[in-house]
Amino acid sequence: MSDKYDLEAGPDPATFAAAEPEPDIDEETDGPVYAVGVGPGNPEYLTPRGERAIREADVVVGFTTVVEFIEDETDADLLTCGYKDEAEALEEFGERVAAGESGTAVAMGDPNHSGYQFVGKVQDAVERHDSDVPVRVVPGISSLQLAASRARTPMEDTEFVTLHKSGDLESDMDRLAAAVNDRHLLVLPRPYDRMPGDIATLLLEEGAEPDLEALVLEKLTHEDEQIHRFTLAELAAHAGGSGKEDTPFSDLVVLAVRRPVAAGRSS
Repeated sequence: MSDKYDLEAGPDPATFAAAEPEPDIDEETDGPVYAVGVGPGNPEYLTPRGERAIREADVVVGFTTVVEFIEDETDADLLTCGYKDEAEALEEFGERVAAGESGTAVAMGDPNHSGYQFVGKVQDAVERHDSDVPVRVVPGISSLQLAASRARTPMEDTEFVTLHKSGDLESDMDRLAAAVNDRHLLVLPRPYDRMPGDIATLLLEEGAEPDLEALVLEKLTHEDEQIHRFTLAELAAHAGGSGKEDTPFSDLVVLAVRRPVAAGRSS
């Protein structure tokens, strides 16, 4: 992947990360970089394998809001960043790994559910400095898994789409529109321009039944977890705007839309 990428025009870091399977790695001798999913925020949902990768690292990189959840689990140097300085933090991370330090990158939830753009950026930063250092993903517990449990939407009967990414979302919305009324939906909204109310409005415009049950599951596993219950039509009343003040929901939400009971025996 080029050092310069435009998420509207490409290449998408997620595509780079998914270009080929992980190579066979001997974790005892190959010294991989780990991209660890830290779970939904409650430390009880950090897996033992993820905790070990974080604890044994010399340097850990991640968004500030993610690193805050695991900073007590390690004595590593912590490279925190936001979107504006993400490239600089990853550049330093790549340099330090190439110099021989063990590195772990951390992402919220499970990288396989909504973190492949970050995985691609980590892999690019590492490979540019030392192409022989492999990157291995350590899955975590995703808020999607928690939401599926709370909403009782079995994964095999569910269409899952993440909108929690940069770039165009048209094809993702098309997938949701094609599945609504026939399958359960689990959606990771994008703060704050594609929030649950906006998604509900778009689904209704594409022929979704107005009385479908819609759950907005907020801050799952946290002390202030809440589950808001609506019909799809009621949820659409919260559409509009693109700022934090334009929605009653936080950025830590999952939208579940349950299919009609008659659509399948599992409902």
